[in-house]
Amino acid sequence: MTLRFPYLRPLAALVAAFGAALLVLALVNRGSAPPTTAPPTSSDAATAAVPRTTDALIATLQRALRVRPNDLTARTDLADAYLQKVRETGDPSFYPRAGSLLQGVLRIAPRDSGALTVAGTLALARHDFRQGLRLGDAAVRADPGSVRPLAVIVDAQTELGRYADVGRTLQRMIDLKPSLASYARASYYRELHGDLRGAATAMSLAVDAGGQAPENVAYVQTLLGTLEFDRGRLAEARRAYTIALLRQPGFPAADAGLARVEAAQGELPAAIRRYRRVVARLPLPEYVVGLGEAELAAGRAAAALRDLALVGAEERLLQANGVNTDVDLALYEASHGSSQRAVLLARRAYAAAPSVRSADALGWALTRAGHPASGLRFAQRALRLGSRDPLFLYHAGIAARGARQTAEARHLLTASLSLNPRFSPLWAPRARAALRTLP
Repeated sequence: MTLRFPYLRPLAALVAAFGAALLVLALVNRGSAPPTTAPPTSSDAATAAVPRTTDALIATLQRALRVRPNDLTARTDLADAYLQKVRETGDPSFYPRAGSLLQGVLRIAPRDSGALTVAGTLALARHDFRQGLRLGDAAVRADPGSVRPLAVIVDAQTELGRYADVGRTLQRMIDLKPSLASYARASYYRELHGDLRGAATAMSLAVDAGGQAPENVAYVQTLLGTLEFDRGRLAEARRAYTIALLRQPGFPAADAGLARVEAAQGELPAAIRRYRRVVARLPLPEYVVGLGEAELAAGRAAAALRDLALVGAEERLLQANGVNTDVDLALYEASHGSSQRAVLLARRAYAAAPSVRSADALGWALTRAGHPASGLRFAQRALRLGSRDPLFLYHAGIAARGARQTAEARHLLTASLSLNPRFSPLWAPRARAALRTLP
């Protein structure tokens, strides 16, 4: 489905008029949906100036609830603020707090669209995509004119592999309200279909649209940088990450993006130092894996082994707070741990949510477990929309080589290197080495 993007042309012209710098930047969404957070709506907190930080917002709402404990809107807004806090800190202990508040609201008002929307967002954050879809649908039924539930529905449909439905829901969302949330999702939709230029344009519009929380704007600016990285435009990627850090100093995702750029440019010691600073502030598995793979590429195997051991601890912490980590953990196990465990996790993830991401994870797990023919079948499912993700293509290429599909392996491995020959300090050299082994 081709998204029509109402107002695309005039907005793009407006951005160009203020300077082409924004249009040189770009995207990525790697499993994390753009935020849907909005400021407080009708509680006492909304009558005052909107607090400037998430901590200030949480404190304001907590004070309001001490005065008026039955204020359902304040409870919903506080749950929403807790989810924003997780995005900023990576601390999953805020999930149960948000869940407890939302359960209380929905017991009293089961058709409260705002509470259903935030509950859907929480379900998505915990990777319970079917529940997220149910809650998003319920929120739309409760308030058919509301836009925010559509973001929940789009994200759930994406992770469940219902891509035709995604296109229709996303078009409705854009028609109702072009915004940071809708343009960022449109960008990911285009990226999934291999339209990286269109993805960059949409993410540029998301950045230009702005948002209430500084972290949210820095987030989409960082996604913009990652798309430029995937396109091999390293100078533009560096610029986008730097702008994100100017918007939100110390923003971990942007700092990790700069580490990726440094690693791609052969500055492995600098990349490792930067990754270490990021991991010290926010030890999310993706940053720990980035650090470990940079260390492996630099020949620091002992340090990599020690650092990668943190992934298991972080995953256990997430699971303890209700987050399903099967896809991410399957990819980690396939690349750096037990391939047999990777297959079990990936099969479970694909059965629950048959997206292109889970298909890639299962394909890679099967390949690493010694079943490349089966792995190739799932890798092809991961590429069925036309994705140009270099890791998807690399995983498929290695599967094809193992299955003795030489022409297919050469095509896929060449494609994985075509946009950014340095897409990973660990896997890009292995892609080139694999190509050299093909007859």
